[in-house]
Amino acid sequence: MNIFVILGGLFVALLVLVPLLERYQQKMGLDKMQRYSKYIFPLVMVSLVIKLLYMLWYE
Repeated sequence: MNIFVILGGLFVALLVLVPLLERYQQKMGLDKMQRYSKYIFPLVMVSLVIKLLYMLWYE
């Protein structure tokens, strides 16, 4: 049941975020987007490591 709630939330977030990103992409510019994109991959990796450690120790 929880997986359906998570998938539904992700689907709704995509429906909301994709049009907003397409609308405001021109205003942000490519340089600013590249500046933010270099932080995305390390943040994702840190969150995956934290989740792995949580699963190993608490479950």
